[in-house]
Amino acid sequence: MMDVRAIRNDDDLTWALREIEPYFAREPAFGTPEAERFDVLTTLIEAYESRHYPIPESNPIELLHYAIEHLGRSQAELAELLGSRSRASEILGGKRGMTLDQIRAVSEAWKIPIAALAKPYPIGLEEAPRRQRAESKRAKSKRAKSKSSVAA
Repeated sequence: MMDVRAIRNDDDLTWALREIEPYFAREPAFGTPEAERFDVLTTLIEAYESRHYPIPESNPIELLHYAIEHLGRSQAELAELLGSRSRASEILGGKRGMTLDQIRAVSEAWKIPIAALAKPYPIGLEEAPRRQRAESKRAKSKRAKSKSSVAA
């Protein structure tokens, strides 16, 4: 019989997470008792976490912000995973997307499903209105100059 028990509280969750941690370093072969145990434990963990620590449905950037604000993660941790502070800032600011390697690193370290981090999301949208405003100011400036030269 497998050494598996129900997860009823955070202590049980901690136990289960410690039990599956070695399987991430060396994935058990399909069909083995270890693979079965891994599947059962991950199912129990997912059920407990979704009930007690639900992660909101959102785009990957909102998910990263949620992890930082509510799950005890930090932007410095994210910077380590992504390679630099500036890269973390660009990604959190929606100016740059994450690469597949970055998605995998965050998923593994923060236990966020790859599928949630790999969803499409808008990149660089905040820059567009600023550009439009700048172009609009230039156009107004040109109109004002042409009006003043006509009046003179």
